[in-house]
Amino acid sequence: MSDLENALAQIKRGADEILLEKDLEEKLKSGKPLKIKAGFDPTAPDLHLGHTVLINKMRTFQQLGHEVIFLIGDFTGLIGDPTGKNVTRKPLTREQILENAETYKQQVFKILDPEKTTIAFNSTWMDKLGAAGMIKLAARQTVARMLERDDFKKRYNSGQSIAIHEFLYPLVQGWDSVCMEADVELGGTDQRFNLLMGRELQKEEGQRPQTVLMMPLLEGLDGVQKMSKSLNNYIGITDAPNDMFGKIMSIPDTLMWRYFDLLSFRPLEEVEQFKTDIEAGANPRDTKIALAKEIIERFHDEASAESAHQDFIQRFQKNAMPDEMPEVELTAPEEGLRIANLLKDAGLVNSTSNAMQMIKQGAVKINGEEKVSDNRLMVAKGTVAVFQVGKRKFARVTVS
Repeated sequence: MSDLENALAQIKRGADEILLEKDLEEKLKSGKPLKIKAGFDPTAPDLHLGHTVLINKMRTFQQLGHEVIFLIGDFTGLIGDPTGKNVTRKPLTREQILENAETYKQQVFKILDPEKTTIAFNSTWMDKLGAAGMIKLAARQTVARMLERDDFKKRYNSGQSIAIHEFLYPLVQGWDSVCMEADVELGGTDQRFNLLMGRELQKEEGQRPQTVLMMPLLEGLDGVQKMSKSLNNYIGITDAPNDMFGKIMSIPDTLMWRYFDLLSFRPLEEVEQFKTDIEAGANPRDTKIALAKEIIERFHDEASAESAHQDFIQRFQKNAMPDEMPEVELTAPEEGLRIANLLKDAGLVNSTSNAMQMIKQGAVKINGEEKVSDNRLMVAKGTVAVFQVGKRKFARVTVS
């Protein structure tokens, strides 16, 4: 395999689409270090593994000798990215954005080489653009063109409001590419419209259009919906090692390969060998353990990964309960507290319907042994017991 073929194989690993792949090949053949752009709006203080899919790809380009620019959207964060939203996002203050940006800078260097990474803020050029410049930029596109964007179209057709400033977001993201003279921009598949806007504006400015590399959205712990804090199906990169290990071990076996593609730095040949071994009868659990330890080592250290592994063995494989867990005291009427309400009030589930679903799946236990099968169970006043949902959620509950 030639150097070019090897580079392309690494770049394409896990990618959903490259526009245009032929252009990327030509850029790589030039031998010139390319400017690789990926933008992140600091709308929350912590990143999760879903965010790291793009950062991992930035690392790949960095290791291939290209210039990686981690763009913090302190200006676009004031607008609020409308991608995938059915309502207008609440804008953050500049103080909130700058505070979150600082935590981003600390977290991304768990993956990227700080000596080879440029951190940029798009307020640098957007503040200079001014009101007149923004009007000129807005004049480059029509409302009809903006309504071609899927989420805008859905909101418009369903009668949901779209604020004028939301139309500016794709234009500003595209203008970032012009100002940075980006050769390649990375983004999720849900960013397609915005990423292509950069190509259009670069053409108009006489620049060579950037190559767009789109990565899939990482599914969360449920294996269905994309990883999101709001859905509580995420693994935070600042999560404690034991929590991180338990969450990774809880993902469906079928999702494991997606995580290897998008999150692991292991050679593809090694991942293929894992698949071969499992087809030959190896336990998928052992492969998932290797994935969990790799990720924990990245965000913590090797000792933490091994300690989390041993804790997992003690707690789950030997059916042991953790030494420390939340202590919850709940007040009940004379007849006691219905089990679904207890689980919700103890913070073990998001809702009573979720509680009933977990009971139906046989995922609720009392004191590590008694499996709850009746969602009408009433827990009597005076009860003090450990309630467990799934493999990772415990609470010692006193019903008074």
